Amino acid sequence: MTYDLNYVVFSSIFLFGYFLGSIPFGLILTKISGLGDIRKIGSGNIGATNVLRTGNKKIALFTLLLDGGKGAVAIYLITIILPKVFDNNFDMVKFYQCIVAISAVLGHCFPIWLRFKGGKGVATGFGVILSLNLFIGIVALLIWVIIVKIFKISSMSALIAYFLIPILMFYYETELIYFLSSFLISLVCFVQHRENIKRLINRSEPKI
Repeated sequence: MTYDLNYVVFSSIFLFGYFLGSIPFGLILTKISGLGDIRKIGSGNIGATNVLRTGNKKIALFTLLLDGGKGAVAIYLITIILPKVFDNNFDMVKFYQCIVAISAVLGHCFPIWLRFKGGKGVATGFGVILSLNLFIGIVALLIWVIIVKIFKISSMSALIAYFLIPILMFYYETELIYFLSSFLISLVCFVQHRENIKRLINRSEPKI
């Protein structure tokens, strides 16, 4: 009976994070604002960088904030609800924070509504990393901003930031589960950027 209950809780939390993360704000906002189907513009990606290619900076900013926000909201809701479920067993709460963090990023990258062709997980990943460890999240964001300012290449800045996030988690975060989840999120980010990595190596990656 306990096993069944744990399975139900795990599945419910994973699916909650996945479906929240799978909301395609870039696609929704561009259609509402009359910019067309973002999947037919630029790289075809539904993330903020591709939305920026429409020329509408406000919609791109809203996409960035909402994609990051859905990751943060997922963890916030888990954080306030689960202590009551697990009688303030905060080890379990931290475990499920990480589960919902990973599933939210997976939902953004592989949304069922879009035949599993979503974004690259950068903004949603930042949202969950900021929620797991605010200091490391801010440092990663600053790294992302600095690299973008210098090189004007979004993918490069994201890859450098996500390469450093697990390292920062390992050295500055006492919770091993946070490090493991950040490593998995960074791995997903790298997999989603595999074509960008090829273009970076060939020096053909477009600038912002």
